[in-house]
Amino acid sequence: MSEAVAFLGLGVMGFPMAGHLARAGHAVSVYNRTASKAERWVALHGGQAAPSPADAAQHARFVFACVGNDADVRAVTLGERGAFSAMPPGSIFVDHTTTSANLARELGAAARTRGIGFLDAPVSGGQSGAEHGTLTVMAGGDVDAFESARPVLAAYTHFIRHLGPVGHGQLAKMVNQICIAGLVQALAEGLEFATAVGLDARAVVEVISKGAAGSWQMENRAATMLEEQFDFGFAVDWMRKDLAFALDEARRARAPLPVTALVDQFYAEVQAMGGGRWDTSSLIARLSARR
Repeated sequence: MSEAVAFLGLGVMGFPMAGHLARAGHAVSVYNRTASKAERWVALHGGQAAPSPADAAQHARFVFACVGNDADVRAVTLGERGAFSAMPPGSIFVDHTTTSANLARELGAAARTRGIGFLDAPVSGGQSGAEHGTLTVMAGGDVDAFESARPVLAAYTHFIRHLGPVGHGQLAKMVNQICIAGLVQALAEGLEFATAVGLDARAVVEVISKGAAGSWQMENRAATMLEEQFDFGFAVDWMRKDLAFALDEARRARAPLPVTALVDQFYAEVQAMGGGRWDTSSLIARLSARR
C-alpha cells in the first residue's frame, strides 16, 4: 500500500534508503540541509524536495530520519521548522540515526505530548546495505507504532526486530558496535601477525574464513585491510561517537567494557594519524605503522 512519507537526511545512507521507498511506490518528500542534494534525489527518483523538515513532514504518515548525531536529530525534530511541529496526529517518526539512548527517550516523550508515535530504529549493514536494501533494523518504541511502520521499512531492510520501549533500539545498536570493534581489532592483529611471520595472509584468510573464525568483517574487509585501502565504509569518527555512547551507558549500568575502551583508544590513535574519515577497518594501519 502506498503511503505519504518524508525522509530527512540524504547522506550515504539516507539517499539510497529514500530511493528504495520511492521505488516501492510511496509518495516521498525529502529534506536535506544541503538543498542541492535533495534536488538531485528528486531528479533521480521523483517526489518532492522540501525547504524544511516541517514542510517535508506536514502531510506524511511516516517520517524517517538518518542524519549525523544527537544535535542533528534535535534540529530536524525540535528545532526551528522541525518535523515535530508539523506532523499530523497519529503519524509516526522513525529515527534511523545512531544516537544516545537518552536522546531517544527525550524525543519519545516529546512525541507523545504531540500525539505522534516515535521509534528509535538504528540500522546495521552500512552503505552497501543501504544501497542494496538489505539493512538490519533494531527498534525501540510502542509495539503498535512498530507494526504500522514495519511494511514501509521493508523497502530497504532484510531483517527488522522490535526490542522493547523507546531507547532499546539505540542500546541494541551499542551492542552491535561493541561487537564490531572487538572483531575488527582481532582481525587486524591476526592479519598483522600472519604478515610478520611470513605467511600468505590472503591464503590464510581463505582457509580460516570457512571455519569458526569466519565473520562478516573477515569476508568483507580482510582483503582491503591487507591492501591498506580505507577510503570507504563507516568512518572512524562515527565509530568513536557510537562507542562513546556505549561506554557512557556502561558506566551508568556498571557493566565493564575493557576491550571496547581499549579499542576506542586505538581508534583515537588512527584519528591522530589523520584517519578520522577512514573506514573502521583501518585499525590495522596503527599496527603496520610499527612494523
